[in-house]
Amino acid sequence: MLVIGTMVALAQWDEFRLHVRAALAEGGFTPDDIREILLQQAIYCGVPAANHAVKKASVIVQELGFLK
Repeated sequence: MLVIGTMVALAQWDEFRLHVRAALAEGGFTPDDIREILLQQAIYCGVPAANHAVKKASVIVQELGFLK
């Protein structure tokens, strides 16, 4: 959770995608868990950063087949 949030704060989008993918594929996280992390980041890092992160995470969620 901390790494995902930190990558949003630092706008490190390649690392963000890597950690979101790992959290969903191997870490036992759900898309709702990622959504909650990003909601908190909207408060602390700003809505524009969180919106960008949501777009990036949504692509990964779809690629991994969580949304059908």
